[in-house]
Amino acid sequence: MLNTLEPWQAIILGLVEGITEYLPISSTGHLILTSSLMGLNKNADAKRSLDAFEIVIQGGAILAVLGLYRQRVWQMIRGLLGKDSVGLRLAINIVIAFMPAAVAGLALKKAIEQHLFRPGPVLAALALGGAFMILIGPWQRRFFRDAQRSDAADSHSFVDLEHLTWKRSLIIGLLQCLALWPGTSRSMVTMVGGMIVGLKPKQAAEFSFLLGLPTLGAACLYSAAKNPDMVRSIGLLQVIIGIVVATISAAIAVRWLVAFLTRHSLAVFGWYRLALCAVVAVLIWRGAVRIESHSDPPNQPSVQQPGE
Repeated sequence: MLNTLEPWQAIILGLVEGITEYLPISSTGHLILTSSLMGLNKNADAKRSLDAFEIVIQGGAILAVLGLYRQRVWQMIRGLLGKDSVGLRLAINIVIAFMPAAVAGLALKKAIEQHLFRPGPVLAALALGGAFMILIGPWQRRFFRDAQRSDAADSHSFVDLEHLTWKRSLIIGLLQCLALWPGTSRSMVTMVGGMIVGLKPKQAAEFSFLLGLPTLGAACLYSAAKNPDMVRSIGLLQVIIGIVVATISAAIAVRWLVAFLTRHSLAVFGWYRLALCAVVAVLIWRGAVRIESHSDPPNQPSVQQPGE
């Protein structure tokens, strides 16, 4: 067992998780890099506890969005109580978008662990996601246009969150299934999905944040239930530190990203992912970073998902 995680290590992991969870740059890739460079992947038992810790501290990212978007969340609650029609529509859309990945995750978990927790698939996800984000902005500007009048809106007009249809929400949800591929980034595929169906980047990011509430919440609860000894092996103090740091850093990252997307596209994150892919590839080649799976035999080279 890991026995304990040093408080400074919990701070670093919480910081990395909070910053990367909602930025479309892959929290998986960054947590792989960070935990490997800190020497935290020494044996299978330690890795299981570490992976559970990295998923549970996603609770900090959830708290950040609950705080920043409390009015939207309250609007959805009022909608579910029959007091806000717009909030009800948004809540239904979030549920529709959440379901595909929830079902696929349960059905494909073992297959993903066996076949995709490998350096090749992770590096491919980083690179392909980067290239796609570079291209999505110019495509959206060519394909969609602002409706001049409410009665002029059509399938090629931009749409806002209040008028997002269930069919478009389902498309975003189906694309979120791609995030089951480690290294892809849940925030990246949901933001890109939102842009594909006609949300402008800022609103696509907001929908992605809100969709993260049930998605990350389910992952946290599932991981905590499957790893009841995680707190004992990691340390209660370290878990609290990780969640608090993740909450603060995620709140800062979300506010910065929203401000950034009001003026810029996702392309800069695409170029960053390509650079990250190259760095991780070199470190794997030099033996400084390992990506290991729980399903691999003991003492064999393997690959594992540390986070998203």
